Amino acid sequence: MADDALRPWNWEDPLELAATVDGFTEDLARVEKLSAEFPAAVLDRSHFDRLGLTGIEFAAFKTAHREGLGTDIVSLTAADGSRTEAGQVYRVDDAAYFTEMDITGVLPVADDTVDWVYAEHLIEHVTLKAGIAWLTEVRRILRPGGLLRITTPDLRVYAEAYVSGNSFFGKHRRRVNRALLGVAPAMAERGAFMFNQLFYVYGHRWIFDEEELRYALTSAGFADDAIAVRSFREGARPDVADLDQVLRNDETIYIEATA
Repeated sequence: MADDALRPWNWEDPLELAATVDGFTEDLARVEKLSAEFPAAVLDRSHFDRLGLTGIEFAAFKTAHREGLGTDIVSLTAADGSRTEAGQVYRVDDAAYFTEMDITGVLPVADDTVDWVYAEHLIEHVTLKAGIAWLTEVRRILRPGGLLRITTPDLRVYAEAYVSGNSFFGKHRRRVNRALLGVAPAMAERGAFMFNQLFYVYGHRWIFDEEELRYALTSAGFADDAIAVRSFREGARPDVADLDQVLRNDETIYIEATA
């Protein structure tokens, strides 16, 4: 891609880059077809049973889980110009179900409704206070014994790489550059840049390690002995763990908590 096409992506200006990423997000939220299924101000177990669903994937326009409901704060836009609205469940491209939800507020889901919840690289995009409030809501909507699996960049991985100068930064930089080839200029090779982009790029608000995740989860009502660190695509429910994306597995901590 020509250099002119890369200019909107400025690694050194988080505010400018945030606007660029918002534009890419809107593009990702475009689908071919939306079919309104039914309105529901609050989803309960009967709604999930009606659609054959068992859980929710947050920050997903089109979840890959056959029994999952995808949700995001961003509206989906179909080829005919129709858009999703809050309080309505949709069928997306005849392949997945979706509804809008804002994780910074009360989730429109009844108590003890879902068997599992999954969220990849989401909690770092809100403040710690908002993250704990969202986890409290997740704990509320999970059925007894239900599973939460969250993934997020691991501060320890970045801190150890910065201090020790190990190979993580170089490998991760090459991985990101390949993923953004033709979209963004190459990331800088400087260690301080690699460390800073974790905090200030992509709209991140709070970065976690295991201790901080345990603090957030226990503050939200999960028992400490019900929290476990997992590995990429390994967990108590293989169908949920399989939602992990390869692109970010080198920097990610995987945590599960049972309600």
